[in-house]
Amino acid sequence: MSPGGTLTLGDLTVSRMGYGAMRLSGPGIWGPPSDRDAAIAVLREAVELGVTHIDTSDFYGPHTTNELIREALHPYPDELHIVTKVGAKRSPDKGWPSALSREELTSAVHDNLRNLGLDVLDVVNLRLAGEHGVFPIPVSITEPFEVLAELQQQGLIRHLGLSHVSAEQVKEARAIAPVVCVQNEYNVANRANDGLLDALAAINIPFVPYFPLGGFTPLQSGVLDDCARRVDATPMQVALAWLLQRSPNILLIPGTSSPAHLRENVAAAELELPADVLADLDVLAQ
Repeated sequence: MSPGGTLTLGDLTVSRMGYGAMRLSGPGIWGPPSDRDAAIAVLREAVELGVTHIDTSDFYGPHTTNELIREALHPYPDELHIVTKVGAKRSPDKGWPSALSREELTSAVHDNLRNLGLDVLDVVNLRLAGEHGVFPIPVSITEPFEVLAELQQQGLIRHLGLSHVSAEQVKEARAIAPVVCVQNEYNVANRANDGLLDALAAINIPFVPYFPLGGFTPLQSGVLDDCARRVDATPMQVALAWLLQRSPNILLIPGTSSPAHLRENVAAAELELPADVLADLDVLAQ
């Protein structure tokens, strides 16, 4: 049973409720986790709960998260699909500078292959955010996306996606190669990507929101808390359920290093929000 139902990434079928592995590494997404056994247990439980979509990157750690995924789950079940991203790296000061040159992108793809223990990557997202979270970088996507398209043609990547991009950059990328998903910041209060989400739904491209609960004002948090009490759920469960009901092309990748929190997130896929709760939540973005 796939939590939340399923969507397709190209020819790959994945659960709408996925799992984001970023938080499995140490503080600041740097180094090993404080409890390696717990990290392994979370990954294994996610698969046991029916999650078939894991989001990761080799610059988480760096390398740590992918190594944990390999230790926990390799050889991978046929139904499990791992989506990774390239386009950034970690600097010695724990920053996130862009890494969009041909050499950097090629190296990143090979790093992901090696540390995940794969011969081919299911999906690789090209990430375009800047060092300080600038969204999106006002540059042409053509050159870096062409590099990934070449690696796809070489058989190292099955499908390509995008992260931290504008509608214009999506259009530019699709002129080069098919795009199977777009990953941008989006939640019940941060609706800046409403237009892009709807445009992607119209052409059957999944949208993968990250930061599903964060950046809320105290007033917005109060409304969310009230809605959660009315449906006997947690605020995070309500935020995730709202996303699943917002559009049928949404895939979720909430992350956690806690087995209990993981179970709460997956349970949100079964939460149906009534019309009055949806109406109150929609006001948060106004």
